[in-house]
Amino acid sequence: MESRYLRKFLGRCLSQALAEIVKFQPADPIEYLAFWLYKYQKNMVAEELRQRELAQLQQEQELARMEQEMLKQLKEEELLFQQQQLELELQEKERQRLEELEKQRLEMEMQERERLMLEELEKSEYEEDQSGEEEENIVETTPVEGVALDYDREDKDQ
Repeated sequence: MESRYLRKFLGRCLSQALAEIVKFQPADPIEYLAFWLYKYQKNMVAEELRQRELAQLQQEQELARMEQEMLKQLKEEELLFQQQQLELELQEKERQRLEELEKQRLEMEMQERERLMLEELEKSEYEEDQSGEEEENIVETTPVEGVALDYDREDKDQ
């Protein structure tokens, strides 16, 4: 059991330390081992801190990437919305233009109808005037028996 404990908590550390002692063969191996263990602890704390910072940095990078994607998507949606708005505005302008053209066409048709009606009215009035003048000419040139007699009576009376 005790050997498991030593292997679990000190196995790696001690094996690395002893390997360095054999490699460098310091004059005072016990002091070297003490400093190496102390430095190992600082290195482990620093490594743990570095790992935390790295994890935090990766998390922040992922958040930044997600934020960039969201911004890109928002810009695309905004651009699409603007395009749709522009399309709607263009459709509305086209509708107004068509309405105006239809209004102008109807106005021109009304004016043409009025002109045709006036021409027909003038033509019919002219024809009535012509037929009335012809009737007058016919009445004046055609002797009516009763009228002629009246003229003769009037002449006789005078």
